Amino acid sequence: MAQNASLETLQEIRSLMERSTRFISLSGWSGVSAGAAALAGACAAFVYTRKTPFVESSVFAEKNGLWEAGPWGLSYGAFFLVDAFLVLLLALAGAIFFTTRRAQKKGLPIWGPLTRRLLVSLFLPLSVGGVFTLGLLFHHAVGLVAPATLVFYGLALINASKFTFDDLRLLGISEALLGLIALFWIGLGLEFWALGFGVLHIAYGIRMYWKYDRVHAA
Repeated sequence: MAQNASLETLQEIRSLMERSTRFISLSGWSGVSAGAAALAGACAAFVYTRKTPFVESSVFAEKNGLWEAGPWGLSYGAFFLVDAFLVLLLALAGAIFFTTRRAQKKGLPIWGPLTRRLLVSLFLPLSVGGVFTLGLLFHHAVGLVAPATLVFYGLALINASKFTFDDLRLLGISEALLGLIALFWIGLGLEFWALGFGVLHIAYGIRMYWKYDRVHAA
């Protein structure tokens, strides 16, 4: 009995230390929902551009091709901006919903100093990456947008992982490496984008669910 009591005490101390140093409310379903939103956005882009998956091509061969009129009465640039915005909106909505629900189940605060440090660590590299991507678009280097967004997103996840689960660092490393590989297959940017923001997110979400969420639910 004494041994069991000591073990329970150690577990409680460990739990308190985790709560004070790590944001542990991240839900696996947040990753799954973000990945699903990214895959839906990628599918819409394939339909819009009439691009055959895994066949290298350059939709914007001409310098000003990005803003030329395309299908559905939208220019290519306008479509991709709207598509990316909707994907981001759905991903954020899913993250907020599932993270809030998990925090409430575990009796954890949703907002606090730890949350702020996590968001600052995440959004600083993302902001730099956003400006860098705008520069690529300004110079019509559209083929580098997918690799750049993957690399900067990966770096942002790695930077934020010190405030939450270590699994986030693995996802960040995978995203950054995928972005570097995509640099050598410019004509497959959309496929790499779907793989990184879609498939990797879903795989990460499933891993998180089985490792953390399912245990708590049990």
